[in-house]
Amino acid sequence: MAVKKLPYKNLAGITPCPGGWLVLPARLAGITISAEDAFVVPRLVEVLDYRPRFEAAGINIPIGLNETPNGRFRPAELEAREFVGWPRSVGINGVPSRAAMRADSPAEAAEMEPWMTRHDRRRLRWLKEAEREIQPFHARSWFSANPDVSFTQMNNEEPLQTSPHHEEGRVERLELIRTQLPGVDDVITRVPPDGAAPVHMLQVAAMLWTARRGSGRAISRMPLDPVWDTEGLRMEIVR
Repeated sequence: MAVKKLPYKNLAGITPCPGGWLVLPARLAGITISAEDAFVVPRLVEVLDYRPRFEAAGINIPIGLNETPNGRFRPAELEAREFVGWPRSVGINGVPSRAAMRADSPAEAAEMEPWMTRHDRRRLRWLKEAEREIQPFHARSWFSANPDVSFTQMNNEEPLQTSPHHEEGRVERLELIRTQLPGVDDVITRVPPDGAAPVHMLQVAAMLWTARRGSGRAISRMPLDPVWDTEGLRMEIVR
């Protein structure tokens, strides 16, 4: 018996947050996108196994890693930092190697990657989970993205000068979301679910915008020439 094709696509934006992972699900019918309430789950595997499955998802986490320490930035981050410009290049974090993520302790990881700051060490919790759970078959529909990159792309590739942590920056990003994802701004200005903050709501909306581009194969890849890791994952940031 043939499976009836749904008249819409299930999309999602995902970003790490203190409570685990913030998810913004949405349905895309034609060019119309309708977001549902955002929610937090404690483990990434719950997002990967979510039903109905997401046909395209933008996730604010690196996919594809250097096997051993090889400097702070992959080629993807170097290109992304140039794309977003100063001052938002500070939002493009370094990416530890797979060996560092599999270290027995944060201290051992920091010894292997001496560039890591306190912020980088805090991020290890989510980076290690993604390294463990995301497999090559996920990468066909899960797109590794970055909010600063996505917002710059939304802004006609013009770098933003404001911070999402300040009111001016929040308003600027909400206006971009209102223009590029009409209606989604109403959802993300609601009280965030427990474990997330308003800045995470902005981030997850940017990830949803990139997911929509990915669903239509309209994304651009950074770098354009593929760089693959030893697990068969492409080391890139999409926009």
